Amino acid sequence: MALITAALLQALNTALRKNFQDAHNAMRETAFFNEVATTVPSTTSSNTYGWLQDFPRLREWVGDRVIKDMKEQGYEITNKLYEATLGVQRTQIEDDQFGHYTPIATNMGQEAAQHPDVLISDLIAAGFASTCYDGQYFFDTDHPVYPNPDGTGVAASTSNFVDGALAPWYLLDTRKALRPFIFQERTKPEMEMKFDPSTSDAVFTKDLFQWGIRYRCNVGFGFWQMARASKAALNAANFEAGRTAMRQVKGDGGRPLGIVPNILLVPPSLESAARAIVETQFLAGGGSNPNFNTAKVVVNAWAA
Repeated sequence: MALITAALLQALNTALRKNFQDAHNAMRETAFFNEVATTVPSTTSSNTYGWLQDFPRLREWVGDRVIKDMKEQGYEITNKLYEATLGVQRTQIEDDQFGHYTPIATNMGQEAAQHPDVLISDLIAAGFASTCYDGQYFFDTDHPVYPNPDGTGVAASTSNFVDGALAPWYLLDTRKALRPFIFQERTKPEMEMKFDPSTSDAVFTKDLFQWGIRYRCNVGFGFWQMARASKAALNAANFEAGRTAMRQVKGDGGRPLGIVPNILLVPPSLESAARAIVETQFLAGGGSNPNFNTAKVVVNAWAA
């Protein structure tokens, strides 16, 4: 039987926190959200993003600068607080049986690293009924695009959504600094301890030591122009049509935006179909596949 001392508890805490952090760091490197979302640090309870409908392209500097008025719209993402708690029975530490908590702490680290994946996956799924900066659903058929560069005039409707009855798949342009989705991080996930019998009610009343994860973060939408969703069949024809439509999206004033989708995001059920479209070099009937390597397949394991 182990004598529970402050040194023993501190050693256990150090070991579990190391297991947690090592597992978190390893899993974070391969997390799905890294492929599709921009991570934005946050220093307050929320971040307000002043979206600019357009940004002036470079022109030859002749005479004075030409200052363009811009239509600015606010979009706020408020950080949320998340937690998970591990309880370790005091009797098991006394009986030297705390070794089996190592994989639990490791799993908690992995779960913390994948928490952004879950949030981003839920955000994407909610994009058909959640508004973005222009007041429309993120995936919608009537995003307003104005005829004048300053955002005035009668807006025309632009779509980034194809309706249907099948599992949705997505084309994304993630090449630029701001991606279609935002992961906003207020704090890093941290493991805290509570095992002092003189101050912990859980130790006194339940004979239970506790380790807890605390994490503040949230997610939100970036530019709808950089994403397109389809609930139609995932085949070569629909892939090509979606890719062409994204490349033809224009900003206010009719300015081409230079969007080139480079990610084909799919649920596990569509992985084979996606890879057949963009990872097969030659067509079954002969000839080269024009869609070969036009996009990277990213599988969202959290999608239904």
